[in-house]
Amino acid sequence: MDIVQSIIIGIVEGITEFIPISSTGHMIIAEKLLGIKEDEFVKMFTVAIQLGAILAVVVLYWKKFFDFKNFHFYFKLMIGVIPAIILGLIFIKKIDEMLGSTLVIAYAILLGGIVLVFVDQFFKHPVIRSEKQVSYFNSFTIGIWQCLAMIPGMSRSAASIIGGMQQKLTRSAAAEFSFFLAVPTMVAATGYKLFKHYQVNGGFSHEEIKLLLVGNVVAFVVALLAIKFFIEFLKKHGFRVWGIYRTIVGVILLILIYSGYIQR
Repeated sequence: MDIVQSIIIGIVEGITEFIPISSTGHMIIAEKLLGIKEDEFVKMFTVAIQLGAILAVVVLYWKKFFDFKNFHFYFKLMIGVIPAIILGLIFIKKIDEMLGSTLVIAYAILLGGIVLVFVDQFFKHPVIRSEKQVSYFNSFTIGIWQCLAMIPGMSRSAASIIGGMQQKLTRSAAAEFSFFLAVPTMVAATGYKLFKHYQVNGGFSHEEIKLLLVGNVVAFVVALLAIKFFIEFLKKHGFRVWGIYRTIVGVILLILIYSGYIQR
């Protein structure tokens, strides 16, 4: 991987992290199309670069994250991230294996797309319109839904937003809570990946540090623009367009895979 490739992957991550189309899936596909050799650093980079995009949430919602009197907010996020931490540690090897499978990603994108085409019809009577109305039980349940995103291509934002809607949150409230929950989730995932890479390799090379910094900065800047767009789009149009997009991408990927143009 070089600097230009790091920038391109950062742009892909920044655009797709908060849109329910799977940022991990799109990054892995982009890496294959760019001819980036898959190794342990690239796998780690694919996870760690998401931290840059996630930090955009902290900046845009800084009043929420730095309101230290609102301890209930922090407790909700802590409770919501517990399922991902437990299941992530249990299935870490299997998750790493699936990260290298374009076939898994293609099927996950396709199946998730079919669900998104119809999901707006499933949850028509929301009653929770802001994070303050979200209970600890709601938060834990959404955290369980979020674990579906351990399958690359499924989309963390899609899983947690649908989980929020299943818990009677409005689309916009579910999207915002999904953003909030992403912060501790991705901090934990990135921290674990960086620690394991440091432990196995005895540190990071200057080139690796440069690639991580560039990728995260690009992802952060692009995500700042993408978040506001997605919230407004979601309020007006719902999930159907993203479902159609995912379905088309999933079908195209499967055709390319089974035709031998993209490795499985």
